[in-house]
Amino acid sequence: MSGPQTTPDHTGQVADAVSGNWVDTRAPKWARPYLRLSRADRPIGTWLLYLPCVWGTLLAMFHTGNMRLFDLWIIAGCGIGAILMRGAGCTWNDITDRDFDGSVARTASRPIPSGQTTAKKALAWAVLQSLVALLILITFPTQAILLGIVALVPVAIYPFAKRITWWPQVFLGLAFNWGALLAWTAHTRELQWPAVVLYASGLVWTLFYDTIYAHQDIEDDALIGVKSTARLFGDETPKYLAWFLVICVALMGYAIILAAPRGDIFALLVALVGPWAMGWHMLWQLRRLKLDDGDRLLELFRSNRNAALLPVLFFAIAVLV
Repeated sequence: MSGPQTTPDHTGQVADAVSGNWVDTRAPKWARPYLRLSRADRPIGTWLLYLPCVWGTLLAMFHTGNMRLFDLWIIAGCGIGAILMRGAGCTWNDITDRDFDGSVARTASRPIPSGQTTAKKALAWAVLQSLVALLILITFPTQAILLGIVALVPVAIYPFAKRITWWPQVFLGLAFNWGALLAWTAHTRELQWPAVVLYASGLVWTLFYDTIYAHQDIEDDALIGVKSTARLFGDETPKYLAWFLVICVALMGYAIILAAPRGDIFALLVALVGPWAMGWHMLWQLRRLKLDDGDRLLELFRSNRNAALLPVLFFAIAVLV
């Protein structure tokens, strides 16, 4: 096990940042600590937060048979909101975890434990991002606005979950897939069962990919007492991931069936290819899994953007046909 480190080099680059990312190479130096707090140098999390929003929007359009110009704003607004709220949530996570992060090799280089900024300045940055996100949210229907406000609860709770439960990934899933509920409601103006089942599918998908991710820190987490599904499952992780794969695909398929317009069998079959294709991608990840290979774990975690884009493709085709 490698010991804690301050930064991987003298630039302030975070240990698990994408190599050559724009934050470390082109952003103004004064802004880099705050962009790193927001994970702008690690965009995969924004994709994982955003794509359930797109699922929810497209599945709602599939359900109602309506395509409106406002739906484009739902998709675009959720994208902007995902950047801002992922940034605010990650900043909040780094504030609450600042004492833990300095003791973990992968996180010791983050802006607060490495001294690039302070917790007070980070808090101000989190509030600013949240306020700008609120300006996006209030352009949506009232029902979606209320859901967006409620979403702050799992966001606030998640950083503390790893201290009290072996299943903090559940709380991450509750927060990261909320967009499926919000986007569906922004289109239909009511929360309905297909959206709830889709949300549950996303939650199980989060259990899948974040358990893979958490295996990077399993030894350090054990030393400092941080809990995770990776530590809970240990060497039996592949077995649990296989169950998560099956449940995720089954729930997404059920959500599609619930949402499908009656009599349109062809569109239903097209939409159902989405979870089927995503399931094959998750199986590919499972077959490549090496629990003791940190680089492989990070690669597989990041590949979940592509996994989640597969339902987007087939949901979009189902809407158009």
